[in-house]
Amino acid sequence: MKIYQKEIQLPEFRRGYHIITDILENAIPEIQTIMKGQFQAFIKHTSASLTINENADPTVREDFESHINKMIPENMPYYKHDYEGADDMPAHIKSSMLGCQVQIPITNGRLNLGTWQGIYLGEHRNYGGRRKIVITVFGN
Repeated sequence: MKIYQKEIQLPEFRRGYHIITDILENAIPEIQTIMKGQFQAFIKHTSASLTINENADPTVREDFESHINKMIPENMPYYKHDYEGADDMPAHIKSSMLGCQVQIPITNGRLNLGTWQGIYLGEHRNYGGRRKIVITVFGN
């Protein structure tokens, strides 16, 4: 079994949902040596998330942002953790709801995603900065 791991730093993204599939896949070219295995990406932050969804129509990502902001609004009077700004506590909740990692099968040296699937970075802060992701690839 082969195991590869790399930590990368993403460019800074604005608040919202962004397809980062190509960035992650290109960051670890060793994936091409894996015929059957697993790809895992883990984000090292508590106010951003990773998830998999529609990669063709950008309105899906806009709807994600609109809907999650209605579900988890800013400036709620019961938030105690608010000293980093109105977007901070909601960002933590969004991150926990969507998750900090994705795992995808590797088949014949490529991510075995569905036709319309891509990996999203959910940037939940107005100014989140450059996010770090640990990518682990393993298999035969």
